[in-house]
Amino acid sequence: MAIRLSRLGSFALFVIWLSTAVAQSGPGQGSPPPALPAGWTQEQFDRLVDAISATVAAKLKEDGKGVPHDIGPEHPVAAADEDFGSAIAAFKARAGAVLRAYPDYLHEVARIPTILEQTGTGRGVGAFLALLATVMAAALAAEALFRNAFLAVRRKLAARVAAGHDRAGLVSLVGLAVIDGLAVGIVWLVGYGAIALWFSGADAQSRLAMLVLAGILTWRLYMLAFRLVLRPDLPDARLAKMADADARAVYRRILSVVLAIVAARILTRVLIAIQAPSEAIAAGQIVANLALLAIVIAVIMASREAVRGWFASLARPTGPSLGRILAQAWHGLAVLVFVAIAVTAIYGAIMERYTVPTALILTLSVILALILLRTVIAFVLRPPADEIRGGAAVPPHAPFGPRLGNLVARCLTVAALIGAAVLITQVWIVDVLALVDNGNWARLTRASLTAGLTLFTAFVAWEAIKFVTARYAGATSGGPGEEQQAGGGSRLGTLMPLLRAFAGVALLAVALLIVLSDLGVNIMPLLAGVSVFGLAISFGSQTLVRDIVSGIFYLADDAFRVGEYIDCGKAKGTVEGFTLRSLKLRHQNGQVHTIPFGQLGQITNFSRDWTTVKFNFRFARKTDLERLRKVVKTIGQEMLDDPEFKDSFLEPLKMQGVADITDNALIVRFKFTVKPMNPSLVQRQAIKRMVAAFAANDIAFADATVAVQTLGAALDAGVAGAGAAGIRLREAGTG
Repeated sequence: MAIRLSRLGSFALFVIWLSTAVAQSGPGQGSPPPALPAGWTQEQFDRLVDAISATVAAKLKEDGKGVPHDIGPEHPVAAADEDFGSAIAAFKARAGAVLRAYPDYLHEVARIPTILEQTGTGRGVGAFLALLATVMAAALAAEALFRNAFLAVRRKLAARVAAGHDRAGLVSLVGLAVIDGLAVGIVWLVGYGAIALWFSGADAQSRLAMLVLAGILTWRLYMLAFRLVLRPDLPDARLAKMADADARAVYRRILSVVLAIVAARILTRVLIAIQAPSEAIAAGQIVANLALLAIVIAVIMASREAVRGWFASLARPTGPSLGRILAQAWHGLAVLVFVAIAVTAIYGAIMERYTVPTALILTLSVILALILLRTVIAFVLRPPADEIRGGAAVPPHAPFGPRLGNLVARCLTVAALIGAAVLITQVWIVDVLALVDNGNWARLTRASLTAGLTLFTAFVAWEAIKFVTARYAGATSGGPGEEQQAGGGSRLGTLMPLLRAFAGVALLAVALLIVLSDLGVNIMPLLAGVSVFGLAISFGSQTLVRDIVSGIFYLADDAFRVGEYIDCGKAKGTVEGFTLRSLKLRHQNGQVHTIPFGQLGQITNFSRDWTTVKFNFRFARKTDLERLRKVVKTIGQEMLDDPEFKDSFLEPLKMQGVADITDNALIVRFKFTVKPMNPSLVQRQAIKRMVAAFAANDIAFADATVAVQTLGAALDAGVAGAGAAGIRLREAGTG
């Protein structure tokens, strides 16, 4: 006893001295350690501190709180094992208490009517429940009546949506969403009015009514999103690719699941409000989670085929696609996710830790929101059913040409993915795993916000560049405000791939430099190194530089365009495309020639402005040339009137005149001038018609027969006269 009193007196003396020293030093002063008590040595003071520390540690160990880590050494592995064992023991103890609390759970549920009766405002439980049920039915009936009142308008809007996906169809789709949103607003209006009239107090009945009406509104808001996508009553405006019966069945199943979840949450909050024991509340949550898991699994298995078709329509129709794989196995993945949510929710109910199930539910909600967004985008960008390409219907992922909707859809998708990734990362890293606290996470997000916005802006700019250049790249005619050149692409269309490549490289370089600068990286040494590296490359790649510079000058001179037929001496063919340093020519036999710009040399372009085709025929010596001219003129006029060829002619087919006279034939030349699209096709068609017309008008071609005068035979006067006439013509031509 004397020892304890001595220790107690020493401890009291130590506390008095410490408080006096602190009072003398003052807060926030960086003064040196206070002096020792009068008559004390440093050794005596240290022994006192050690004795007090040992006494406190022993007391904590007796109370079962363990020794703090800063009092006495402790092996980290042993501490970890002890913590894990403690956690297991705590879970077993808590689970046993929860299992034993099931009778208490039933008792607390049965106690709810009594509490409502005792804390009511003159209404009995039956009258209160009847009034609450009437308000709920009135809210739901008002929603249905509002929707039916606009049934004709909704059907008209749905028909416009089904007729086409142009601006009118999009406006009609938004109009339908506004009407459905107003219908849900009617539910809120009825519930708010009922609360103002009958449930505005602070008693248990009013609080329960507010809770139930808020749950009804939450239920209808959740179902609004699925109604906009599934459209069980308006198949013409249905966004999801699903049959009518499947859409109605899936909608009803989702409606039941969401209603069950809302009812379970309302019951849990009621038990919390009446201050039920935590073990009883946990027991009720376990029952609710198991029941909800069974309902959800049944709904997933019943809807797997219908939802599989919906998800498959969102994937790319051709080529390897992760979307199609996920669509085939979606039900298995969904079951695993909901089982994980149920297990973590049960664990959270037992241990009163809800971070993991909350994170899982948030992740699932984000994924569902992305699926609904993808469904809306796919529906808006889907072309009308009567559009075809190559005789086949165009799939939703292959719209005609560049469209502004594709650009907006890609940018919205990327923005949504970035937001979803940031949200999910924050929930799991900060709230669940606690790898980063909120302060460090805020600093990290502030540091990377500018970098992310820069990359997103660069992506949007690149998509805009592709949208602007796609209509010209590979085009076969000039763009707006530019002359159309037959036989090849426009000059802008030829330059556009090169301009797009330069713009993409410049955009990427600027964006990376800005991002590195925002992340704290000094970019000046990087710029200096790139400059030196570029200088070394320029000296070591003179041929490459020559090819690039030559290509720039060829394109600046407009020497050729994509689709034109050229001859560069080394090869000839149609220009299929080019890169920074080379040109690709497709020969008419199929070969592809790749020629560096530095080796092109002189270029002959056969596809500019116009082409004049000249060809000869050999006719019999006795052919009437005037008659031949009239027949050819008639053929030329017929081809001008032919819709297939009239746009190709610049000058009609005509006879140019006699080009030569041989012993047995008149060589007559014909010509025509056309746009340089396909002159050989026009020539073949002209020859075909000329042969048929010559036969019908008794115009004969020359043959290879030669008249020969034999010795001793009589001289044919006609043949001799023709020979003499030919000699005179030749002499006149040479004279």
